[in-house]
Amino acid sequence: MSESPTPPTHRRKRSLSRRGAIGAAAAVAGAAAVTPAVFAATGSGDSTGSAAAGSSGTKPEKFPATRTEAATGTGEANTAFAASYVGLRWSGAKEGAVIRLADGDWQTLASGCAAVEDGGTALVAAQSATAYEVKAPSDINGVRSLAIDTTSGPARTFKVPSEPTRVRGVGYLSRPAWGADESKRYKDGKVNSPETYYPLQIITVHHTATPNDDPDPAATVRAIYEYHAITNDWGDIGYHFLIDEAGTVYEGRYSGDDGIPAFNTDGDLVTGFHSVGYNSGALGIALIGTLQEKGPTDAAKASLIRLIKVISRFKGLDPQAQVTYVNPVNGVQKDTHTVGGHRDYFATECPGQVMYDLLTEVRAAAAR
Repeated sequence: MSESPTPPTHRRKRSLSRRGAIGAAAAVAGAAAVTPAVFAATGSGDSTGSAAAGSSGTKPEKFPATRTEAATGTGEANTAFAASYVGLRWSGAKEGAVIRLADGDWQTLASGCAAVEDGGTALVAAQSATAYEVKAPSDINGVRSLAIDTTSGPARTFKVPSEPTRVRGVGYLSRPAWGADESKRYKDGKVNSPETYYPLQIITVHHTATPNDDPDPAATVRAIYEYHAITNDWGDIGYHFLIDEAGTVYEGRYSGDDGIPAFNTDGDLVTGFHSVGYNSGALGIALIGTLQEKGPTDAAKASLIRLIKVISRFKGLDPQAQVTYVNPVNGVQKDTHTVGGHRDYFATECPGQVMYDLLTEVRAAAAR
């Protein structure tokens, strides 16, 4: 039996929500009680924090609205704007489709991190192309593509927290602070992917398989959001957190109106879409870039270690432990690391060979 959620059939419609007050507390196993309100805290540098995220009010900030143009089938497609990325989804064989941007070279499409059970999916950096062409062999069908512009669209105003948002001293950009358009979580006025929550068991590390040396990582996060939520029909960005090369942490999957990233007020983890069959009770952290032949920057690795340490202490996990993960949805079990890589659960290069080889160091540092 598969854990992956049933794709919804309703169409999306704008419906916005805003973050509110922090609610009830949750205890941490094997440690002093740490409430979600303390886990998600603001402050200029205090490692413990005291105020709930968003409690100091908001300020208006403008971000480019994401523009998209969809196409179905293979062949040529033109866009009315310069595309940042092209997201693709297809059924049938997992490999074999190719894409060419404008008059460039053909590129083989690979699913990278965003793996699916039937067929494949890919996010391709479009380098401001206004045209692309897709070809696929006969064992691939149902090709859908979406040209995505996250840099040059008309400005939209978001209510961004006035004070830095932090998780136990680790600063992060909340969803409004990177320009997450909450309407993309809805179809026909309903949440595309209703939130479900389970106790945290494991942490899974990913890379986004997007270009390194990213000049605008927030725009890339918006593109991944569009790709995951719309192209892949997941209703939201799949990861719980993302980390760019400067070490900036981004809040990923929406987890409620309580101001707590990734968790609800009971301390349970919202289910993401980052590891097919092993999503429930598994927290996904993605490093922005491609880490197959190149390692993460020192800043990115440091943020990854600090975030894993914070979450592990919050939930009483040992980052160096071997555990038996039990899927709370279907009972599937797997012996694994508390902190593992995507390839531990699916046939993928993710999180890249170099990053995967660093996980032993990451586990040890997070346990100190």
